[in-house]
Amino acid sequence: MAKKTLAVTLIKSTIGQKPKNRATVRSLGLRRMHKTVKHEDTPAIRGMLHKVQHLVKVEEDK
Repeated sequence: MAKKTLAVTLIKSTIGQKPKNRATVRSLGLRRMHKTVKHEDTPAIRGMLHKVQHLVKVEEDK
């Protein structure tokens, strides 16, 4: 069975955000606006996405 992946896109700038939120976005591998990275669907990734949900868009890939 294939593992589920998530496509994460940065849709809002980190300028003016708290340093903790900036660090979370960077740790997700997002560097620039409108760039997309793929991650495995794990509880750790889900937790990071929950913290910065106002900055990113998440889509499920199969």
